[in-house]
Amino acid sequence: MSEDAHVTGQDNTRLGILLMILVTIVFSVQDGISQHLASRYNVIMVVMIRYWFFAAFVIALAQRQHGGVRQVAVTTQLPLQIFRGVLLAVEICVTVVAFTLFGLVETHAVFVCYPLLVAAMSGPVLGEYVGWRRWAAIGIGFIGVLIILEPGSNVFSIYAVVPFFAAFLFALYALLTRYAARRDSTATSFFWTGIAGAAVMTLAGIWFWQPMSPADWGWMAALCMTGALGHWLLIRCYEVAEASAVQPFAFLQLVFASIVGIVVFSETLRSNVAVGALLITGAGVFALLRERQKARAG
Repeated sequence: MSEDAHVTGQDNTRLGILLMILVTIVFSVQDGISQHLASRYNVIMVVMIRYWFFAAFVIALAQRQHGGVRQVAVTTQLPLQIFRGVLLAVEICVTVVAFTLFGLVETHAVFVCYPLLVAAMSGPVLGEYVGWRRWAAIGIGFIGVLIILEPGSNVFSIYAVVPFFAAFLFALYALLTRYAARRDSTATSFFWTGIAGAAVMTLAGIWFWQPMSPADWGWMAALCMTGALGHWLLIRCYEVAEASAVQPFAFLQLVFASIVGIVVFSETLRSNVAVGALLITGAGVFALLRERQKARAG
């Protein structure tokens, strides 16, 4: 590799890291807006409107691809693509419900375990080998989840597993996205994520329509715009840098979302949540680094 190419590669990685940090900030703001709207209106309706804009966004992106929407939409695994889209829509609904039940800080503290769930399920879903080091990281991360949820305490509620269920759904979505990528392009998977999600949310959401105040329509517009901006930044991030190089920085969303929760919604950071989140984050970063090392060795 020439010196110029090496410098370019470094610059691309730095740009990718910067874009990933911006992604976490934008998505944290989006989560704060989601919590605000979901505390006033039905969650399914809020997610439905968000998906209408998301569908328009993926169609606009598909139009810019070679062959347009007709070419991008072609897939030999349509049931899988539809299931992925529906799965993500359900996960978003569950996550937003968790925001209303527990706030941003505690929801994200648990949700951040999803890379560990991806590692744990990559064997049965994708047939990948998971070594003892990653299993150790998964175990440590699970201990962190237990510390946050406090299942042995008098205040434990069955609803405390809601953010963990959201993380499980997102991990399964991520694994199915990897599986779909063996035969479909990123553009095709992204297209069906938006279309299938919008379809299922519309079928469910029209039964829960509520009138919104003009001010909250403004917040809804901001929710849709941050969603589109966040996905666009994420696409650009993966275009300029390797996913394995930038993915550890996705954990910063826990930090930024917690800041939004504490500053805007007056949430508190309990000591057990802080300790558990540190364990989960450390284990997750280790698992990602091991995966990157294994990919390079292969």
